[in-house]
Amino acid sequence: MRQEVDIHHKFESLSELHRSFGLPKPQHPMVSLIVDIMEHVDVNKLQRFHVLSYYLISYVRSFNSKFSAKIKYGQRHYNFDQGGLLFASPGQIIGTHENEEDHPGYALLIHPDFLRGYPLASTIKKYGFFSYSVNEALHLSDKEEGIVKAIFENIEKELNGSADDLSQDIIISQVELLLNYANRYYRRQFLTREAVQDDLLQNLEDLLEDYFANERSLGKGIPTVKYLSQQLKISPHHLSDTLRSLTGQNAQQHIHNKVIEKAKELLSATPLTVSEIAFRLGFEHSQSFSKLFKSKTKLSPVAFRQSFN
Repeated sequence: MRQEVDIHHKFESLSELHRSFGLPKPQHPMVSLIVDIMEHVDVNKLQRFHVLSYYLISYVRSFNSKFSAKIKYGQRHYNFDQGGLLFASPGQIIGTHENEEDHPGYALLIHPDFLRGYPLASTIKKYGFFSYSVNEALHLSDKEEGIVKAIFENIEKELNGSADDLSQDIIISQVELLLNYANRYYRRQFLTREAVQDDLLQNLEDLLEDYFANERSLGKGIPTVKYLSQQLKISPHHLSDTLRSLTGQNAQQHIHNKVIEKAKELLSATPLTVSEIAFRLGFEHSQSFSKLFKSKTKLSPVAFRQSFN
């Protein structure tokens, strides 16, 4: 018998997420920093599982030696014992804490559009800890915790201060600093550990990223569900059903999301025309590309590009 599929809620904006948690409006429409998250957030208001539309960097420190918690992340549980840093990226599914103790920490939420026009928009994907293949929190020493906490405090001060034309630059530089420190600490933590076997979601992300990075779309067009299922060695029906159960979206929707993500990068960071971008992404006609882009973003490709000028 076919199992009932859970529909996972997708928070499209930070404002929606804040309303759902009973929090005040975010300090910025595309960036939010929640301090002492478990103190201010009513976890009972949180959907059991939800899909991210933003990058999440969550830092939790426990002063209770008996503290133990796990978060459902992709197809596995993300070990959060003794606190630490957790990372997740847009399009990923994440569940609630299995432990509801009050403990101090931060949750930094960043919409991908906040990074557009900055190198970090592309380089952030190279950090392996924004990946389903990592399912353990980054544990920190006291010294490392002090460094990480100071960075979060810098971001908090910038968000709560008077915004000017350098505010975005400063916040992004602090995020880059945090990611670079995390990269160092993860290498230390997993230096002697065996790599965790990738699951279906991670394999799909890698497959789509490789497809566009190597410009296979120029010769083969937009990747099809059939192509992806063949590469993953499962049936198209199984692929879509599994993705829908995990993220609430089928395989075709995942393909479209990746196309829009790549389109935004090219529109914000290159001088290519809309027709050239459409061709590079595998569209035969630029009108089809423009129609899909507007249906997903509510903006035409030209209007999206103009928003960065």
